[in-house]
Amino acid sequence: MSEPFLAEVRMMGFNFAPRGWAFCDGQILPINQNQSLYSLLGTTYGGDGRTSFALPDLRGRTPIHVGRSDGGQHHSEGQKSGEETHTLSVNEMPQHDHLVQADSATGLQASPTGHVFGGFPGGYADYNAANSVTLRAGTVTNVGGSQAHENMQPYIAVNFCIAIQGLFPSRN
Repeated sequence: MSEPFLAEVRMMGFNFAPRGWAFCDGQILPINQNQSLYSLLGTTYGGDGRTSFALPDLRGRTPIHVGRSDGGQHHSEGQKSGEETHTLSVNEMPQHDHLVQADSATGLQASPTGHVFGGFPGGYADYNAANSVTLRAGTVTNVGGSQAHENMQPYIAVNFCIAIQGLFPSRN
C-alpha cells in the first residue's frame, strides 16, 4: 500500500488502527505533537485551537461530501446532522382525520365482516351511503405512545481511520 496523505480517511475491515493511523473516534490530540495534522484539520472537529484539536468522530455517522446537495442544503466540513431515532410530532404528519362512518339503519348482523356499525339491535348493517352518519367525537381514540422510532438506513459497521502520519498533501 502506498504512503497515505496526512489526514486521509479510509475504511478498515479489521478491529485495530494500523501504525500511523488513528480511529476516527473524536480523539483529542495535542497541537504541539501533531502540527502538520493540525494545519490540515484545525478545530473543524473540535478542540480548543490553542493546545488541542480533535479527529473526526464517525461513530454512528455516515460521511457525506461537503457542499450543496441536490435539495439545496449546504453541508460544511465537520457539520453533524441527523438522528438515530426520531419521535414524530403532530406538525410532521400530513393533515388527516379519524372519523368513522356508521349506518343509521338498524343493525341486522351479529358479525362485523363486510358490514359497518349500525343502530341496535343487531349491531352491524350493510353500508348504505344514504344512511351514513359520522360518529360522535371521542368514539375513535388516539393511539401511539409518543415513542421514538429507528431512523437509520441499512448499514454495516466498519472502522474509519485517519492517517496521522503520511505525505503532506499539496494543493496543485
